[in-house]
Amino acid sequence: FGSSHLGPEPRGRPAPRRLGRRLSARAAMLNARKKIVKDKGAAPTELEEEVAKALFDIEVSPSSDIKAEIRDVLISSAQDVEVKNRVALVVHVPFRAWKTVRKIQGRLVRELEKKFNKKHVIFVATRTILDKNFRRKGMKVRPRSRTLTSVHESILEDVVGPTEIFGKRTRIGVDGTKTLKVILDPKDKDKENVEAKLATFAGVYKKLTNKEAVFMFPDA
Repeated sequence: FGSSHLGPEPRGRPAPRRLGRRLSARAAMLNARKKIVKDKGAAPTELEEEVAKALFDIEVSPSSDIKAEIRDVLISSAQDVEVKNRVALVVHVPFRAWKTVRKIQGRLVRELEKKFNKKHVIFVATRTILDKNFRRKGMKVRPRSRTLTSVHESILEDVVGPTEIFGKRTRIGVDGTKTLKVILDPKDKDKENVEAKLATFAGVYKKLTNKEAVFMFPDA
């Protein structure tokens, strides 16, 4: 006698909407993953995916003034580095994309620092060091840019970028340890913000090269 109808029929509209949102989020992540270039198809880490997603978000943001350049920005890896009671985010960029990053480095750093809870963001080009056995790899001449010294000099410039290096001095301690003293451009228009990162520069440079360096602006 009772009706077989157990209640109002489920309204089917929200499900496709939710599905659409899930699909668009998935599509965004797949597009973001195209920004990650890994060796031999290695899987990206969660942090690398977050960085790629942040870059993709800037690329598709209508208000971004660097969206055109960001299309050509790729990353090869990303890592968190502990430095003096804070964390720095170090993003490694394939060398072929480095020219683009250099052009927009200041604005790119500011955009990513907003997205990563005020972590200090450092961009570094991925470079290959050739040791003295380079002839075994079929090369007759080792390009100067691939020597350990040259690569470390380039890393130094990358770490402080877009701030320019004004001068360098090597200080030798009484125990024979060497510390590089790096003087930054006193005319840098972002000097106040850069001063807060001097310890970060030292920590990241040490992590990447195992060398001690002190960064400073010259005394007024």
